[in-house]
Amino acid sequence: MPTKTSSEIRKEFLDFFAEKNHAIVNSAPVVPKDDPTLLFTNAGMNQFKPIFLGEEKSLKHEGRDWNRAADTQKCIRVSGKHNDLEEVGHDTYHHTLFEMLGNWSFGDYFKQEAIAWAWELLVERWGLEPDRLYATVFGGDEEDGLPVDDEAIELWKSETTIKHDHILKFGKKDNFWEMGETGPCGPCSEVHIDLRSDEERAKQDGAELVNMDDPRVMEIWNLVFIQFNRIAGGELEKLPAQHVDTGMGFERVCAVLQGKTSNYDSDVFTPLLTSIADLAGTPYGKDEKKDIAMRVIADHIRAVAFSIADGASPGNDGRGYVIRRILRRAIRYGWDKLGLKEPFFYKLVPVLSGQFKSVFPEIDAQQEYVINVIRSEEQSFLRTLGQGIDLFNQMIEGKEKLSGDDAFKLHDTYGFPIDLTQLMAREQGVSVDEARFEELMKEQKDRARAAGKFSVDQSKLNNWIVLKEGDNSEFVGYDDADAEAEILSYRKEGDRFAFTLSLTPFYAESGGQVADTGLLTNGEEYIHVIDVQKVNDQYIHYTDSLPENLEGFWTAQIDIDRRSEIQKHHSATHLVHAALRKTLGDHVAQKGSLVDEHHLRFDFSHFEGVNQDQLDTVEQIVNEKIQQNILLEEERNVPIEEAKKRGAMMLFGEKYGESVRIITFDEDYSVELCGGTHVGATGEIGYFRFTQETSVAAGIRRIEAVCGKAADNILREEKETIRNVKQVLGQSSDLARDVQKLLEEKKALEKELSKLNLQNTGAKLADLINTAVTLDSEIKLVKGEISGADMNILKQLGYDALQKSSQNTVTVLGAKDEEEGKVYLMVSVTDDLIKEKGLKAGALVGQLGRVVGGGGGGQPNLATAGGRQPENLDQALEKADEIITASIQ
Repeated sequence: MPTKTSSEIRKEFLDFFAEKNHAIVNSAPVVPKDDPTLLFTNAGMNQFKPIFLGEEKSLKHEGRDWNRAADTQKCIRVSGKHNDLEEVGHDTYHHTLFEMLGNWSFGDYFKQEAIAWAWELLVERWGLEPDRLYATVFGGDEEDGLPVDDEAIELWKSETTIKHDHILKFGKKDNFWEMGETGPCGPCSEVHIDLRSDEERAKQDGAELVNMDDPRVMEIWNLVFIQFNRIAGGELEKLPAQHVDTGMGFERVCAVLQGKTSNYDSDVFTPLLTSIADLAGTPYGKDEKKDIAMRVIADHIRAVAFSIADGASPGNDGRGYVIRRILRRAIRYGWDKLGLKEPFFYKLVPVLSGQFKSVFPEIDAQQEYVINVIRSEEQSFLRTLGQGIDLFNQMIEGKEKLSGDDAFKLHDTYGFPIDLTQLMAREQGVSVDEARFEELMKEQKDRARAAGKFSVDQSKLNNWIVLKEGDNSEFVGYDDADAEAEILSYRKEGDRFAFTLSLTPFYAESGGQVADTGLLTNGEEYIHVIDVQKVNDQYIHYTDSLPENLEGFWTAQIDIDRRSEIQKHHSATHLVHAALRKTLGDHVAQKGSLVDEHHLRFDFSHFEGVNQDQLDTVEQIVNEKIQQNILLEEERNVPIEEAKKRGAMMLFGEKYGESVRIITFDEDYSVELCGGTHVGATGEIGYFRFTQETSVAAGIRRIEAVCGKAADNILREEKETIRNVKQVLGQSSDLARDVQKLLEEKKALEKELSKLNLQNTGAKLADLINTAVTLDSEIKLVKGEISGADMNILKQLGYDALQKSSQNTVTVLGAKDEEEGKVYLMVSVTDDLIKEKGLKAGALVGQLGRVVGGGGGGQPNLATAGGRQPENLDQALEKADEIITASIQ
């Protein structure tokens, strides 16, 4: 029987569950869009969470409701059991990014079918040996008052041919799944496989190795039976509907079916490992340390590339920091273990793209963008790596031991693995405080794990007070600014009240556009709507007060003036997106946006700053489109496939429904999928003006702009500024020329003043040289304060002193700026004292700098220091004698 490829295995899994009447859905982005409790999608069930929480009744897919689903989901896990980032690559079966094959039942089938189908696929379809398989079941828990899951045990016996002594009971730690501290939960049943040789199996029963972290006896499929809800306080209650949530590690099952003992030996990873070996000029499988490095790189490029393609970017906090940390770990392994000193990581993106384009096309569609973000980050880190080495050398100067805090700083800030730090320390004859380093690492991991846990009380999300049964709010805000509606339900949320209405004209915050605000009134009471959020197709209206009488019909009325300004900025965002692509190139793609009544913010992929000429060109194009007064073409409920064929702009990583809304301003200029509100014609926008262009992250730029009333305000402010300048300058036909002339005159006067100051300070230096003191060591000391001098003047005087008193002389000069709270010091030492007495200006000024609350350095013959304690200048000058005498060698 020929070995199955990973693509065939994935397809056979999905085809199997399609036969069982499951909806086959696409993977959700690995970067969650609407779940604040998650950094990354970490399980297949994440996209179905609203169903498990009872917020949605069923899955809507291909025009019908489904109670069964299956998919392969990209997941990232970087903390928790078996997912310590520092361990990935050292074993052969854990990963940062992995695919989770899964099937789900939403209140439909339960344990019987889940167990029977798992066995049918694994044994009857895929041909796994039954006597190598073990099933674990929940063994009960006294604290929760839960008995052994005897139902699952009996079903394993009746529905499969598994050996009865291969059904094993384990406790809550291994066989009870919970979504978080509260919320849906239930017992689970895991399938484990024993991959040892027949000889090894004869010597030791595989049951003894299940759940013992032995890579040869490992879990391949987890069947979760969600039948309880844990409420705040820890108690369990039975759910009205029971669900199934299963997850199978794709990389693991591929290795098993391909007869490999390592996931990295399966064809999921071999294309990457081959490319890495070629880049490094060394084969995989010959040197364990190099093999670990190659496994780390092969694993990490998957996590980094898919995260970037799904909308995240390397950064300094949140998921951006996690991506940066993963990327840097891969680069430092390449640098340290494989000798890859130049950027190499980005070169693996085309390999990944080609491998997954049929199942996860997002990398292939954005290949250039992903490559450029990784390359930019890689170049930056390789520079940092060199800085880290310099810092290490400073840290160990004059020491026999590198502190744990310093070792942790090298690890956390500069990406140095502890073994690299230890190697460098050994070469310098220095030890490392490993105990303190490990203590700090543990603190960091504990913080990361705590941050990765759900902290939202998910057990009481349905405590609405229902006034009238009804479906989800119908949104009429594209066409109407007000609507007659009934209040369907309400609840208190902190200091605010939340309402659902039968009809609503209020746009809920989404797609970067802020929510509408306005009023609810029945003619007697007026309730201010301060925010609107959309949760699982339901419009939630937030107010700061509760009506006395909730019954009857209410007029829901948006703030139409505010809406008008918001939609001007939203339509302008579409126009500027198209203009940026026309000016900078088709690689420009939206990476984020914010639209409100005051301004717009637009993030897009581009790899250098947008210069002023380019900004002017874009601004001109947008204003031309505004002046053309292009009519809005709005199309609702367009099938997604039709929208794709028409080339409508879509956001990568965004999950679209089966029908979409298309917004067009001239089909040859701007056609985008969008759910926001827009002007009826571009002329309503008025005028468009850029206000800022900045960098957001590697490969992502941000522009900010205004239009409508906000642009009019800026123009009026600029007009007022020009009027004020004219009043100051008098009559002027060329303001810029006249201001430039004033600046040049000011510069000339400052130069003349500086010349006079220098002459005065030169005279002061001459006085100090004439009144120099001779120390006991026979060294001539010139010292004193130079009033009004800055650092540049002190340095010039230092060079003058070396010329005027070129032997046996140390010059110490100081100056202070008490208004700014600054103090400056300069020390010069003649060459004979450097050679004969071992004096160095840098060392002397460093000690003096500490007296004034600062520090400094420089060359042996001249050095400077700055500080923040000008009141200590006299004390520093007094200490100069003592410091010089103590420094003579």
